[in-house]
Amino acid sequence: MAITLAPAALERARRFVESTPGALGIRFGVERTGCSGWGYVVDIAREERPGDTVHEYEGLRIHVDATSQPMVDGTEIDFAQKGLNHEFVFRNPNAAAECGCGESFTTDADKAA
Repeated sequence: MAITLAPAALERARRFVESTPGALGIRFGVERTGCSGWGYVVDIAREERPGDTVHEYEGLRIHVDATSQPMVDGTEIDFAQKGLNHEFVFRNPNAAAECGCGESFTTDADKAA
């Protein structure tokens, strides 16, 4: 599998990378947060870290750390406008459930633990 980006997300990510001197691409992963357990993190990748998996999508490099990789593999990232807000939207086949506010998710592995 891989990480993919819808056209709006690809355009937005490319603009961020192109406007950041020394950027290698984007960093995509998860961190413990919220009421369900995992929240998405998107940032500029400024260096390649040990254990990173680097996906390439239409020339954009996507760096994913080893802990996040199994939880985000296969995710499609989109970018949407909701009222005055603009945000990345994630379609993750590994998410087994989301919290009510949609800020965090769990996987089947979390449920088994």
